Amino acid sequence: MAKKKPMDADFIAFNVVYEDGSLSSNRKVPTSKLEGADDTANARAIIEAQDREIGEKSGRPRSRVKTLNRVGARK
Repeated sequence: MAKKKPMDADFIAFNVVYEDGSLSSNRKVPTSKLEGADDTANARAIIEAQDREIGEKSGRPRSRVKTLNRVGARK
């Protein structure tokens, strides 16, 4: 069984569900751009900006973000 590499401490990962039902797992957001581990508002803006850039380059824009959940978040 393969070992999982630890996530880089300079990033927080989020799972993103889009309005069209698609899922993007482990989207990395730099911790330096967030105001804390639960700062989903800034994380959403960063991920949406990443999606716009990717969409422009590929010619296939992503659907709008429906939900955003931190990976490994403790409740």
